Amino acid sequence: MSELKGKIDFTLFVSVSNANPNGDPLNGNRPRINLDGYGEISDVCIKRKIRNRFQDLGQRVFVQPDDRADDGFRSLKERAESCEELNKEISKKKKANRDLCAQIACKEWIDVRSFGQVFAFKGEDVSFGVRGPVSIHQAVSLSPVDIISMQITKSVNSEAGKESKASDTMGTKHRIAYAVYKLMGSVNVQLAEKTGFSQEDAEILKESLKTLFENDASSARPDGSIEVCRMYWWQHVEKTPAVSSGKIQRSFKMNEVSRPSKFEDYGITWELDGCVKPEVFDFV
Repeated sequence: MSELKGKIDFTLFVSVSNANPNGDPLNGNRPRINLDGYGEISDVCIKRKIRNRFQDLGQRVFVQPDDRADDGFRSLKERAESCEELNKEISKKKKANRDLCAQIACKEWIDVRSFGQVFAFKGEDVSFGVRGPVSIHQAVSLSPVDIISMQITKSVNSEAGKESKASDTMGTKHRIAYAVYKLMGSVNVQLAEKTGFSQEDAEILKESLKTLFENDASSARPDGSIEVCRMYWWQHVEKTPAVSSGKIQRSFKMNEVSRPSKFEDYGITWELDGCVKPEVFDFV
């Protein structure tokens, strides 16, 4: 596997149509919004979807939810113990080489060498952490969002013996009518050298981002309700380019739209002198 050619920046514009992209469990699972009314999708949610796409592309992933576990393990500890090389080193207890443990974990799982991971389990004498090169920002909508709520009911009771409908037959669903979110991220070369994140891994990440919402349908996110509209991918030559990530992200120009109905309403363009030209992928 070849070393990463240079720092990478990327930006995705994601449309949401009559869906809940990321519910807030502390607010009745309503779509997340900030104090100014702009919609948000947490970085944790985005990383989960990237990991799912890694799995779909045949990559080994350490952090797997139970409903998508493809190796039969039901916990992170079980999955870590399944790696003979890692388990052998950890069994040395206080004599274990933590740097070697991190190196083994990075080689074994793509999400560990991408995002990093803390390995600390109850009953184990050895704990270690990996700092990953791929950083993901929380996604924020380009305009304030309108949240639509509707009451729903079940047609039957959950338990027998009740003459009237139980209280759990009532519920509420929330959705966003339409919004476009901006998702940003980057890949740090210095950290990639430490974890072994390669140029081939970067290509897998790129493919995962292109198809971020494939195989992600649910009642809150029906198929086709969330999609990547456009993606920008900057592959720099330098480890530390003269143009910062912040300046790259501030160089987007777009229309101010209070009630968008389609992605094209924003007329998004990007231009910055002295910066490598991005690959642009349009999906609408």
